[in-house]
Amino acid sequence: FCSESGGPFIEQIYVLQGYAEGWKEGTWEEKTDERPCIDQLMYSKDKHEYYRGWFWGYEETRGLNVSCLSVQGSASIVAPILLKNTSAQSVMLDRAENLLHDHYGGKDYWNTRRSMVFAKHLRVVGDEFRNKYLQSTDEADRTHYKEDWTQMKVKMGTALGGPYLGVHLRRKDFIWGHREDVPSLQGAVKKIRSLLEMHKLEKVFVATDAVEEEIELLKKLLPEMVRFEPSWEELELYKDGGLAVIDQWICAHARYFIGTSVSTFSFRIHEEREILGFDPKTTYNRFCGEKEKNCEQPTHWKIVY
Repeated sequence: FCSESGGPFIEQIYVLQGYAEGWKEGTWEEKTDERPCIDQLMYSKDKHEYYRGWFWGYEETRGLNVSCLSVQGSASIVAPILLKNTSAQSVMLDRAENLLHDHYGGKDYWNTRRSMVFAKHLRVVGDEFRNKYLQSTDEADRTHYKEDWTQMKVKMGTALGGPYLGVHLRRKDFIWGHREDVPSLQGAVKKIRSLLEMHKLEKVFVATDAVEEEIELLKKLLPEMVRFEPSWEELELYKDGGLAVIDQWICAHARYFIGTSVSTFSFRIHEEREILGFDPKTTYNRFCGEKEKNCEQPTHWKIVY
């Protein structure tokens, strides 16, 4: 990319957002408009007039132009903008989760998603961890799994889950990129304690990308926290992607799950729990930010066979 574009430059950054006036009930209309930014822009100009931001940790990356784009509709509505309305050779869509999947939630989508099974050796690691540290087995949890994905057709609500709370607590870029709907660590712990008491659970498994300093604080605030902490050998063997799958698999088997707003990591756990047959009320839940006015919970995308 750098050799083709002449440097680590992105010509056009579109920050996608909703409409400030919201969606008014009535006829659904797919639309997109360049609008003033609703939230504070997470990019700032340096002395060379380049835009600097987090860019997933690639510090040398720079943006040449930044605009906010209000969108309402499926992902395909931005195609005309990318093909006709900009001359930029490199474009980044920030906050693309504001777009809807063109075919999300239908039979074809679910067939594709169901076929994308986690690697067996990673599931085995997750299962062994569940058994050893969380007293969780497929037999006791009613989460029997068939290797042939076409045979995995489970009635909703039949899965019980292990005797623990599953938590995905996204940090890092979400702290500044989603400031309103991401809780403080203290706020998250308060919610976790409330859920443990409500569901009469004593253990909580936490999947998080928090930095070491935050992990240490979590351990103090939440002594009952359980995490999959890989050895150096496991880290080398499974890499970050494999460790993420193990975390997701363990969260997918919890009695109750709560995730992070608009996080694809949490979305995959939702889907896995849907496939396993959990009650939606135990799956489609998220943390709320302390300053969030309207804490809308995740949508239930019912599995289609």
